[in-house]
Amino acid sequence: MSPTVDFYEVLGVDRGASPKEIKKAYRKLARKYHPDVNPGDKQAEQHYKELSQAYEVLSDPEKRRKYDQFGHAFQQAQDSGQWAGGDFGNFVFEHFGAGSFADMFGDIFGDVGVATGRRRTRVTPRPERGQDIHHALPVTFAEAIKGANKSLTISIADRCPACDGLGGQTKTCPACGGTGISSQGGIFGMRAACPQCQGSGEVITERCTECRGGGEVTRTRHIDVKIHPGVQTGGKLRLTGEGGRGFRGSPNGDLILELQVQEHDFFERDGDDVTIKMPITFIEAVQGASISVPTTNGRVNLKIPPGTKSGQRFRLKGQGAPRPRGGGRGDQYVEVYITAPRHLTREQRQLIAQLAESWTEDPRQDLPPGL
Repeated sequence: MSPTVDFYEVLGVDRGASPKEIKKAYRKLARKYHPDVNPGDKQAEQHYKELSQAYEVLSDPEKRRKYDQFGHAFQQAQDSGQWAGGDFGNFVFEHFGAGSFADMFGDIFGDVGVATGRRRTRVTPRPERGQDIHHALPVTFAEAIKGANKSLTISIADRCPACDGLGGQTKTCPACGGTGISSQGGIFGMRAACPQCQGSGEVITERCTECRGGGEVTRTRHIDVKIHPGVQTGGKLRLTGEGGRGFRGSPNGDLILELQVQEHDFFERDGDDVTIKMPITFIEAVQGASISVPTTNGRVNLKIPPGTKSGQRFRLKGQGAPRPRGGGRGDQYVEVYITAPRHLTREQRQLIAQLAESWTEDPRQDLPPGL
């Protein structure tokens, strides 16, 4: 796969897509581009391979986290098999050259630039804000309705604080003299990045013992967050300064928590409205009744009128989910269904038999005789 391919674009989903959305998108596209459906179509076969590789990474929470953090560098390490065992520092040092970690992740050394004629400019590493880190945050249905305070422990692949992400002690690159530009001119006198220092102008003389030359370490963060009442799946919480470390004294990035509200066993939510299915007896449906209904805000009484049908819906105004921006609550809908009694006494059977004999209404009289 080309290192420029974006896994999210391959599957046609947003970067904040839920695992369910990623799985759904993959299944849909995999059926469309499967080689059995497109025999002899090399382009479809290649696209199917890209889909499979994208799904392999994005469906795995750990791989997806590293892909979101490191992008195509993780993809390249994954393809070469050198991510296994966490030896990412060796991969960077051996395949991209000393001092290249910062250049790989975020272009923190700035643009290499173009040199014409005999003029050469020394490249100076510039400060750069840390990367924003996206992290999925599961939220229960009750927490989404009522709000909650949650304590999280998150492990983040971050810039090594011992070497500031450089990978170790550095010196001026002897090949380019610190310019970051190759001394061999190209077409029209344009010059390329120095192959020894990857355009940084510096090379590592001694690997950092903390990150083994890779420039990154795992950082564990303990964070307290407040979930406001009424949040929904797809909502985001931005924690300023809790993301990736800044380079050369620059501010840290932000940690962006993407909310994923879990389903409830009884309540179903649609925006600010909530629906629950409630059983009622045959007697309650015929005679009418007052029943106690659980809502997102406690129990309330609901009047069932005589002659209620199975599947009929009733509205409880203002008993739905809170609106996050204020303005009250949504509504709750109660959908009733009639249940048949399972255990009857002999006397009850006799009474039902008497009722059946006197019953004159035929609910099927308007049905056609058939085709």
